[in-house]
Order: sequence, then structure tokens, then C-alpha cells
Amino acid sequence: MTDQQIFMKVAWGFLGRPYIWGGDDPMRGFDCSGFVLECLKSIGLAGYNVDMTAEDIRQKFIARATQAAVEGSLVFWLTNGKATHIEIAVSPSFSIGASGGGSATQTVDDAIKQNAYVKVRPIQRGGFITYAYPHNS
Repeated sequence: MTDQQIFMKVAWGFLGRPYIWGGDDPMRGFDCSGFVLECLKSIGLAGYNVDMTAEDIRQKFIARATQAAVEGSLVFWLTNGKATHIEIAVSPSFSIGASGGGSATQTVDDAIKQNAYVKVRPIQRGGFITYAYPHNS
């Protein structure tokens, strides 16, 4: 199995997990960067005790920027030139990520009320998105 296959298998395995602000725990829940970071850890591209924001992850992989999303690409939503949200492309048109919540999403009950969880959604095209490959294979 390639790194990309493992990366995607791990991402799909978290489908439906709750969104929790600041979350980086597969059992309790994830925020957007916590979800992607856990997937990166699965293939050795992030240390076990590392905590990174979406912008931190973008800076780590910016040298691998591409023009279009492909399965396994990181998808960044930018605001004022900084990444404020991150997901993983599952195709050129769709991504998987922890979304729907915000800083008020502190518990699983909050996530349920806000419909906030790891989900697949269309990638909205526009000036606020850039792409980068996190893998070598």
C-alpha cells in the first residue's frame, strides 16, 4: 500500500467523527487542522506531539503547490492570504474534512446541534483556495 493510499484510508476512516474546536483526538473529535494533522501523522509527515494550524500546515507544504486538486491533495481556504481552513481532496471536485463548527463547538453535543463533523463536500472554486501535495508517492 502506498503512502497516498494509507493517507486516504485513514481520512475515510474518520468520516462522521464530530467537529470539536481545537480537537485532535480520533475518539473525541477534530477541528479541520487536527483532522488533517492526524492523517499526516499516519504516513510520518508530522510528529506525534505536533500541533499545527491550517496556516502552519500550508507553510510546511507550500513548496508542493499545484493548480488543481487530486486525490490526497491538501485543500486550503485562504482569508487575507492566510489559510483559515484545510481539507483533503478525494477527487478534483470533492474534499473530506472536519467542518460545520467553530470556536463555540466544544462538546459532542455542540457538534450534533451544529451539524459539525468530518464530512465530504464539493470543493468550491474561487480565489480563496490553493492546493498542495502532502505525499511523495
